[in-house]
Amino acid sequence: MSSMTFEPFSPAHWAAIAFTAAFAAAILGFRRRLAGKSADRAVRWGLAGVLAASEVSLYAWYTVTDNWGLYALPFQLCTMTLWLSVAALLTRNARLSEVSFFLGILGALQAVLTPNLDETFPNFRYFHFFVAHAAIIGSGVYLAAVQGYRPTWRSALRAWGWLNVLAVPAAVANAAAGENFMFLARKPDTASMLDLLAPWPWYILQLEIIAAGLCLLLAGIVKLTVNRFTIRKETTGYER
Repeated sequence: MSSMTFEPFSPAHWAAIAFTAAFAAAILGFRRRLAGKSADRAVRWGLAGVLAASEVSLYAWYTVTDNWGLYALPFQLCTMTLWLSVAALLTRNARLSEVSFFLGILGALQAVLTPNLDETFPNFRYFHFFVAHAAIIGSGVYLAAVQGYRPTWRSALRAWGWLNVLAVPAAVANAAAGENFMFLARKPDTASMLDLLAPWPWYILQLEIIAAGLCLLLAGIVKLTVNRFTIRKETTGYER
């Protein structure tokens, strides 16, 4: 395994960004072919399987390398949205889809652009991190472009509300275990967009405003492109 430290915007990082972008673009590009009943089922279950396998493999890696710790508790935002994405893909539930779409895409996109990652290529953690986050983003894109989920202004605000709900167990775990789930206790040790914000705890209030704005922005982007990049609106029952 590599012992080299991950460097932002190094060739390994750019490769991961390109992979994530290509994966999302492929879903958009092949959305009509993926809409067939058999293809849709295969892709939904396949994406759910990749997401679940990524977490199972991480726990196996913790075991093999004796790296278990309280930080492995599933209270990071992307860990929670990963499992919500699995549930949304398998059930096609509208409420699960809106949380997976907004929080999954926005959280995983931030993680891909500014990774809180110690190891780089070809370490297992490098592949796990970027495959899992690319699959979370891909799931959100799939729900909108193929499944026909329609984000609305209300669903954007509901997703923002769910972000605060998910922050409660993360904050409790931070207080009990001394961890930093969802970066509520302090800014990450690695470079991130949080470095542009005020010191703790004021950056949390700033994040509330930014998160609400990003959810509304994402809803607006989809509304502007809905006719070009989504299908099957009348058959899914997603629209609210």
